[in-house]
Amino acid sequence: MKEVAVGMIVADGRVLACQRRARAVYPLKWEFPGGKVERGETPEATLHRELREELGIEPSAAHEFYRQEWTYPEGVTDPKRDGAFRVFYYLVPAFTGTLENRVFEQVAWVDPGTLLSMDILEGNREAIRLLVEHEKSAQGSAG
Repeated sequence: MKEVAVGMIVADGRVLACQRRARAVYPLKWEFPGGKVERGETPEATLHRELREELGIEPSAAHEFYRQEWTYPEGVTDPKRDGAFRVFYYLVPAFTGTLENRVFEQVAWVDPGTLLSMDILEGNREAIRLLVEHEKSAQGSAG
C-alpha cells in the first residue's frame, strides 16, 4: 500500500484543484496536489516537499483533515499495479510564496462543491464531500 499526502488548499471559500497531465497515470483527472510519502518521511513533511516541488509554495498552516484507504479497481485485478493507497488529506488555509503551476496540465480555484461535478480521482470523492460540509459549517459560523 502506497502512502500519499495531499493538500486541500483553501482561500476565500475556494479550493485549489489540479489536473493531471495527459500522459500521467489517470490522465487529465482532477486531484489535490501532493504525492507519495518517501522512506523516513512523515506525511506532513511530504506535504511540504510536494507543495514546494509542484506549486512553489510553503504551507504556513496545515492540519490533517481526513485519512482514508482506497484501492482503485486495477490494483485488485492486476496486483503488480498496486492500486492501494493510504491518503492523508491536509487542510491548508494559508501558505507563503507565489503559487506557480510546475507539473499539472492546469490548476483552478473552484468552489468545493464544484469538485463533485468535475472529472476527479474517484478516491477523492469522500474527502471532497467532507470538505464541502466543513466549508458550509465554517461559513455558517462566520455569518
